[in-house]
Amino acid sequence: MKEIGGGVCAAKGYTANGINCGIRRNRTKNDLSLVFSSVPASAAAVYTTNLVKGAPLTVTKRNIEDGKAQAVICNSGNANTCNANGIEIAEKMCELAAGELGISPSDVIVASTGVIGQPLDIAPIASGIGRLAAGLSADGNDAAAQGIMTTDTVKKEVAVEFTAGGRTCRIGGMAKGSGMIHPNMATMLVFVTTDAAVSPCMLRQALSEDVAVTFNMISVDGDTSTNDMVAVMANGLAGNAEIAAPGADYDAFRAALHEVTVRLCRMIAADGEGATKLLECRVEGARDTGTAAAVAKSVIGSNLFKAAMFGADANWGRVICAVGYSGADVDVEKIDISFGSRAGKVEVCRNGSGVPFSEEKAAQVLAENEVTVTVGLGSGSAEAVAWGCDLTYDYVKINGDYRT
Repeated sequence: MKEIGGGVCAAKGYTANGINCGIRRNRTKNDLSLVFSSVPASAAAVYTTNLVKGAPLTVTKRNIEDGKAQAVICNSGNANTCNANGIEIAEKMCELAAGELGISPSDVIVASTGVIGQPLDIAPIASGIGRLAAGLSADGNDAAAQGIMTTDTVKKEVAVEFTAGGRTCRIGGMAKGSGMIHPNMATMLVFVTTDAAVSPCMLRQALSEDVAVTFNMISVDGDTSTNDMVAVMANGLAGNAEIAAPGADYDAFRAALHEVTVRLCRMIAADGEGATKLLECRVEGARDTGTAAAVAKSVIGSNLFKAAMFGADANWGRVICAVGYSGADVDVEKIDISFGSRAGKVEVCRNGSGVPFSEEKAAQVLAENEVTVTVGLGSGSAEAVAWGCDLTYDYVKINGDYRT
């Protein structure tokens, strides 16, 4: 497996584009993106667990019930959520894209992101769809990745190359996500494309298995959005024998998918609203994976821990506190805690009690832009990883006037 360029256009048969059609007030930022596969593809998706769901999720879920899709259309600047005509607008977006691409509207994945509860006018989308489709290209991934951003400060895309069935395959993805991000699927918008041949059933299985240890393990602010979705298309143009059952090829595909999703998770967490640091919590020595995951998510979701990391304060009490209210059954007297970064590592707690450490060294370790807190539970061999970011003054500034 090796990293390559191209994002969602890295795999064979995919083109993309992004434009500003007038949804966003800032006309210098793209607000409408399109990804197209030259042939029908297997499709799978996972959705937010929030009971309030954006209309596009309802339409997408219905469209890919048959396990097939050929395009993705996504707008930013408006979530199309809690609108009386939301379903109608989402369906119209599919119709507009399908009309330009010469495919069925039911083969379109539709998504929206932005402000909740404001009507989405179809007019700018209708007027811009022709230009959007006409500009589709094999190097349009950059424009598409920019078109799905909201408060993101950087575009998020990655791609890798791997082998399955003796054929070289590629898989790439793009994501948006900076705020309203918390475990329990999805956590943002992610679109993944591959030219590997994978059956819809195995694609769904691979995605659901991967999500549990990637996108469900990141948290920026404790808010689960209404429009979150991760969607994958596999068009088979790599020429490998279709992956329709578990085996070596399925394992290779899963590993490549996991590489892409982990990279995107880290990008999303690092770009949390107002963030200055990527935080990683690694839990080791748990009695089972569920325990490890519960502890990791509890620590990474603690606002007090996140605030301490912003201040480069090695306040390990906030870590052990989060372990204690995680709901996991742990032996407090076996807990070890350490902080690490490129500047070194500092042990701060052993067997549930504090140990002497240099505050000066700890401050240096925590001053880096990527910090890892390692929690040892001393009760087994299971482990888990969760990602998040520090909590800063700017998070409040950004969300204090997000709508206006």
